[in-house]
Amino acid sequence: MISGNQVIAQSFAQNHLKYVFGIVGVPVIELGYAFQANGMEYYGFRNEQGASYACGAIGYLTRLPAICLVVSGPGLVHALAGCANAQVNGWPMVIVAGSSENGQQSYGAFQECDQWNIVKPYIKFGAKITNLRQAPILIEKAIRQSCVGRPGVTYIEVSGDLLRSNIPENELIKVPSFTLEQIPRSLADPKNILQAVEQLKNAKRPLIIVGKGASISFAEDQVIKFIESTKLPFLPTPMGKGVVPDSNNLNVSAARSTALGEADVILLVGARLNWILHFGLPPRFDDNCQFIQIDNYPEEFNNNRKTTTLFGDVSLVIDQLQKSFGNWQFNNKQWIDKLFEKRNKNTLINQQLMNDKELPLEYYSAFGIIKQYLPKDCVYVGEGANTMDVGRTIIEHDIPRRKLDSGTFGTMGIGLPFAIASKLVFRDKQVFAILGDSAFGFSGFEFETSTRYNLPLVIIIINNNGIFMGVDELSQKNNEKPVTALNPNSRYEKLCESFGGKGFLVETHDQLHNAMKDIINNPQQSYIVNVRINPYGQKKPQEHAWLTQSKL
Repeated sequence: MISGNQVIAQSFAQNHLKYVFGIVGVPVIELGYAFQANGMEYYGFRNEQGASYACGAIGYLTRLPAICLVVSGPGLVHALAGCANAQVNGWPMVIVAGSSENGQQSYGAFQECDQWNIVKPYIKFGAKITNLRQAPILIEKAIRQSCVGRPGVTYIEVSGDLLRSNIPENELIKVPSFTLEQIPRSLADPKNILQAVEQLKNAKRPLIIVGKGASISFAEDQVIKFIESTKLPFLPTPMGKGVVPDSNNLNVSAARSTALGEADVILLVGARLNWILHFGLPPRFDDNCQFIQIDNYPEEFNNNRKTTTLFGDVSLVIDQLQKSFGNWQFNNKQWIDKLFEKRNKNTLINQQLMNDKELPLEYYSAFGIIKQYLPKDCVYVGEGANTMDVGRTIIEHDIPRRKLDSGTFGTMGIGLPFAIASKLVFRDKQVFAILGDSAFGFSGFEFETSTRYNLPLVIIIINNNGIFMGVDELSQKNNEKPVTALNPNSRYEKLCESFGGKGFLVETHDQLHNAMKDIINNPQQSYIVNVRINPYGQKKPQEHAWLTQSKL
């Protein structure tokens, strides 16, 4: 005989899943132990929200889902944030939730609720296991469904009485294990390939935009080869950074406004015309711009702008384009020179801002120092409004999937969970989470989780005492605080010391230099660096607002 807990855990382990994140309680405590007994790594978080965010990050970094293990009722509700985040971003993840016993349903059982209808809007497949015999086939299906097509979230529900029950092992349905090699990969329609090639060859001002879809597809080799052979200029979206090295000379992200606003043909490589790309609409884009889109999710085509649709796997479609272009290279020197001139001008402006020696520190002067010390192969998690935006423009990446941020959903609270997931995947690399002070507050206590499992992280808090902008100590004395204000005297670095790490309070350039030197020399140490900056500091003015502008 084999127990329900063992059946569930064994079925997941046989499908090559490695990571389980969550918080155990009735009825899933024994299931957590069963996962460990089957060779899986369990990491207990302080809030299901953080566990669910970490699961999504594992899916993005490895293409295989992690399991988010939660109790019934409120445990599942807390995890919905990560479900929604992974689903919107297109990342694989499986959530496993306990539920009240079948014989007690509608009695007002402990933590009883209609879990299926709660989770349904945030998943692509779900099943409640009602018979242990069917568990292996439903679990394999949940894993497979999370990975195929457009990746997303799947859901498995198991009641407490089912977990405690037993079944002869020979009665279990046998199913082949899922592997990533089983994911169907398709080529684009050849006639659409020819149309796209003609559009790009005839373009006077072409541009390639590399999105995080290219990153999760592990398409970097094909994309680099295509760009270097065609000599087409490109820029990445925030999480597309590193697919093609930022150091590549054809990278014109520092001339983003000019490139987007004046391009006449744009090839979208795993990128969507959503708010991150201003919907592809004027004034950020030319009204006559033609769009070519590579995506594995046909519902994304022709959203906001008509596109030449290249439906298929990014790697395979780029190979199709590569073969169709042959030895052709883009040679409109006027367009390239204009982009390079704008890039150089903006790079110089950023450098001048980073070189500022005035006190208090500003966003750019702080990032200018941090940038000098970041290892080329580190992982950088960015979170917060201005902190994330400034960091994106300053920190360069030459390796794919080493830059994580709030993504398509603009989610706050991902900083520590994403950093923990990144450290598990890249154990020998330093992981830096550079967060705003407001952002840190969402999941800050997951720092204890990282130290408990000996996962040293570097947390750098860019502290302006507020959301977008803060207040200074004098103006804070009034009891009627601005809605954006946080405590100006918070000593976040003390949290690190309480868990055996090392904390720094930074208020000057020299103090930040000293903290960064210590961090680089001690990669096995956990750190929190509390960098106090000008509470009224802002990022440099933008040519266009990134979204509907608040009238602060």
